[in-house]
Amino acid sequence: MPTRFEVVTLVHAPPGLVFDTSLSVEAHTESMAGARERAVAGVTTGRLGPGDRVTWRARHFGLPWRLTSVISGYERPAYFMDEQVAGPFRRWRHAHHFVLAPDGRGTVMRDVVEFAAPAGPLGTLAEALVLRRYMTRLILRRNAHLKRVTEAAAR
Repeated sequence: MPTRFEVVTLVHAPPGLVFDTSLSVEAHTESMAGARERAVAGVTTGRLGPGDRVTWRARHFGLPWRLTSVISGYERPAYFMDEQVAGPFRRWRHAHHFVLAPDGRGTVMRDVVEFAAPAGPLGTLAEALVLRRYMTRLILRRNAHLKRVTEAAAR
């Protein structure tokens, strides 16, 4: 069974802007600069859209990683899904939800991530001991960057 976690972030910017920024290749690479993540194939600049594929190269745990994902769901400005089609995970699905904040002055961004490591029981153990916490921190870091960028653009 895949590991699942959610991250909720309040962004003081309109949903359309937060949605569009979340699909920006440049915003993603800026948010993942610590892992030296960059787009190396598929859509490598600009904004991703329905059906687009991108291959990311990064360093995690001191090792090089490649992951190719596709935008498999897309309902602007409320939702999109990216899924791994090639890469290190047995499964990777990241649903991005955007709703107007209850006070009407921002966006509640909710990330729902499901992933499964390879290597059977050893991978399951790695998920529980290391990967869940590590992946949650990556999403928190990404969202903090998106929050800064979109709030600055909304001013």
